[in-house]
Amino acid sequence: MKAAIVTAAGKTPIYADFPDPTPKEGEQLIRVRAAALSNLTRGRASGAHYSSAGIFPAIAGTDGVGLTPDNRRVYFAMPESPYGSLAQLCPIHPRRCVPIPDTLDDITAAAIANPGMSAWGSLVERAHLAPSETVLINGATGTAGRVAVQLARHLGASRIIATGRNPQELETLKQLGADEVIPFALDQPNGPTEFEAALAQTFSRGIDIVIDYLWGQSALTVLTALAKSIDDHPVRFVQVGSAGGEMSINLPAALLRSSAITLMGSGIGSLSREALAQSIRSTFEAVAPAHLTIATQTAPLAEVETVWQTSTGKPRMVFLID
Repeated sequence: MKAAIVTAAGKTPIYADFPDPTPKEGEQLIRVRAAALSNLTRGRASGAHYSSAGIFPAIAGTDGVGLTPDNRRVYFAMPESPYGSLAQLCPIHPRRCVPIPDTLDDITAAAIANPGMSAWGSLVERAHLAPSETVLINGATGTAGRVAVQLARHLGASRIIATGRNPQELETLKQLGADEVIPFALDQPNGPTEFEAALAQTFSRGIDIVIDYLWGQSALTVLTALAKSIDDHPVRFVQVGSAGGEMSINLPAALLRSSAITLMGSGIGSLSREALAQSIRSTFEAVAPAHLTIATQTAPLAEVETVWQTSTGKPRMVFLID
């Protein structure tokens, strides 16, 4: 079969032949139709993501859309290495599959499943968002952040605050449900101070949940502003990703002792497989009533090498597989 093959950690996948998989006991063979290029797919292919098996050569791709042997259309995720979703065939256990509503096309399902899982998992499964609560989404201009804004509005958040580095992109989030946007420029001399002051001002009106897609300096600034602003009001801080490029921060112990911040993660490991699957099902069910939108771009799998090197992630790249 044709597949996108990673020959070694960090190598760009090549489009080539790979032996057809033989499903293990209990698995089924999916005929793959579409698969998105996500940060998770890139991270596992590079060997840097904590969930990477480190087995090479292997097929890239962590999730996709395809047909079961009895022609049911499903979304599937986390195939076992060396197999991945960027191939014509993929073995997968049925418990890692989610039915796709008839109203949802292959491209949208493939594109929105991963960011939707991320957003729903952090907002509902981890933060337990309640109607009328205030949510800040740090790094809201990314694909998952944009979905999180829309889902927070759909789930009844009373006020949604979006932060990010691009003021123009932040403004577009107001059309998706953000009530307030706070741009930051942390590389400027007064950038962190100005960001913290803006956060403190908005936190004075209340804050309940922070969904963080960036980590690094921006997350530390948010945590610092929270500690100085919230007194004894509990705030759930959910760490989802490190799109800012910094894997660690210097977090003072006193910052947590002096505030009612609950710090938690959301992802593979902190959420059960059942919760991850439910987050995807819930996202699929919300697409129509919440009018969820996601910008997509498509390419044939044969172009994987070029696309892998040039795609910026916006719009969401979806490979079409025949």
